[in-house]
Amino acid sequence: MTMSFRIAIIGAGWYGCHVGLSLLSLQMQVDIYEKADRVMNMASGNNQFRLHQGFHYARHHGTRMQSRDGFIRFTERYGGLSSAVSENLYAVPRGSSIIDFDTYKLIMVSSGLNFIECQNPTDYLTDIDGVLRTHERVILLDRARRYFTERLGGVLKLGTSVDEIRELGDEMIVNGKRYDYVIDATWGHLNGLPIPVIYEPTLLLYYEGAPELPAVTLVDGPLCSVYPTEDSSIYTLSSVPHTPLGRFDRADAARARCNALTTEEVSEKRAAMERQILPNLPSFCDRFRFMGIQLGIKTKPIGNFDDRSCHVYRKGRRFFILSGKIDTIFYATERIISMIGFDHADLKDDGKGPIKKDILLSEMAAPSNFAGSNS
Repeated sequence: MTMSFRIAIIGAGWYGCHVGLSLLSLQMQVDIYEKADRVMNMASGNNQFRLHQGFHYARHHGTRMQSRDGFIRFTERYGGLSSAVSENLYAVPRGSSIIDFDTYKLIMVSSGLNFIECQNPTDYLTDIDGVLRTHERVILLDRARRYFTERLGGVLKLGTSVDEIRELGDEMIVNGKRYDYVIDATWGHLNGLPIPVIYEPTLLLYYEGAPELPAVTLVDGPLCSVYPTEDSSIYTLSSVPHTPLGRFDRADAARARCNALTTEEVSEKRAAMERQILPNLPSFCDRFRFMGIQLGIKTKPIGNFDDRSCHVYRKGRRFFILSGKIDTIFYATERIISMIGFDHADLKDDGKGPIKKDILLSEMAAPSNFAGSNS
């Protein structure tokens, strides 16, 4: 079966760009609508730029497995759009983690994740129950933007807001143009999602530090992390309790919260995050110099905050993607292609189920004196 369909993709982040490139390789007609003047301008360009293997998700097996497998596929497909972090540590603090080090380690072993248990670098980390060293990567955002902008070419409709989207029989209408399917890759920012979600505006802090300082993620629970960016001398500081700026049931309310952020609030958040990390990384303020902030918005399913795996939802001829990770772009693409393929599979129903057909075929093939089977 040849699948040659007209597909409109809304949103040119990592998911919109990768799905679009994949559909183009299948000879589909694709348009990618993006209201900003460049790709990866929203969530894909406003995050910690880290490519996980699953060590973040001790409490959600599905997310952990998707991250593990997605990491391998991402490095194979887009290896040149990320770089290795030279020293990447996951540390379990003594007393403040919700699970102990042995339990954390057992979860990762049972998940097939590779790591080296290492000695706590006492000149860097203190009050630590155990440390794992593992290979993870940082996304090269500028290179990714150039890569997809070049390869998607005229397919990209940058600086174009979607003002109309409606279903008309077997077609979808987007800004007056007809398509067979629409893929909403805006995480609910266009017209919401078909499941209950919250929109969480976030504040990351940028710091300057010496290149090649260890990346540190304190696990598991309401903890924090220091992670490098594509510039090896620039790091981000994030915190589970202090990075969020609130939770809202509408995307526009979350954007308004970001726009209303004051310098006083930034100072308060900075002080809270630094207080949080100092007990375990006491030299933080000596090694890192505050530079600025980064604002973003996360979309999360209600009542399941540990689940950051990828889901694809469908309503008629419209698909909605929701994921908390970059590396699950492959899962989303495969789900969409499989659902479109099933729509157009030639599954004729002659009224006979497979068991009845097998019985009839057996009767026709059996000799007339057949009386039974030999044991």
